[in-house]
Amino acid sequence: MNGLKRLSLALATAGALVSGSAQAGLESRAGGTMLYDNVLNITWLADANYAKTSVYDADGLMSWNAANTWAANLVFGGYDDWRLAANSPVGVDWNTNYSPAGTTDSGYNITSTHSELSYMYHVNLSLKSSRFPSGNFQTGYGVHGNGTTGGQANVGLVNNLQSNVYWSGTAYPGLGGQAFGFDTGPGSQGLYDRTSERYAWAVRSGDVAAPIPEPETYAMMLAGLALLGVAARRRKQKLMA
Repeated sequence: MNGLKRLSLALATAGALVSGSAQAGLESRAGGTMLYDNVLNITWLADANYAKTSVYDADGLMSWNAANTWAANLVFGGYDDWRLAANSPVGVDWNTNYSPAGTTDSGYNITSTHSELSYMYHVNLSLKSSRFPSGNFQTGYGVHGNGTTGGQANVGLVNNLQSNVYWSGTAYPGLGGQAFGFDTGPGSQGLYDRTSERYAWAVRSGDVAAPIPEPETYAMMLAGLALLGVAARRRKQKLMA
């Protein structure tokens, strides 16, 4: 393998590593005010209690109907198609029997992409449930990372994440008057009466903007192209000599 081929291979490998490092998890958008999940292809508000921050609601706690209304009428970043997080069955059909192993639609450790809130909590933010999949008690759970509940915390790129229940926009079809919610205190998903007051976190489908490559990526690629150009000229000069 000559020098030019070796350089091309090295650049290709470096490019793959750079692009691969940006594939998993959340990506900041609009100056950190929005977060793009490039696995679920959805965009979250970075402020997990924006209903309060924006002075829409005194504390951010709302009934399920009120929370859906807030999200549907929200205009943020030039977008007006916000909603609450969605659920679909983890298995073939809805199963609300309790499970600590994340295998049903009610319980702990649900890492399935079928629950946008639970996926955010467990996968994107790497937060723990208060139960191991075996059912045994687990320490270090919750948004504070130490097993305490209540209050709020900034976790990763997310601000004002409440240690409490967040509404899903999905009503449970099996029982009238209930909807799914996710409790960031113990890290569990379950059903809640729609008239009870819970927190709301807005999300929308799709990305709000194309990701901007980091300056280091530009520098690496430009340097690589320059080296390729030099190598090509030298090779041409040798052939002409």
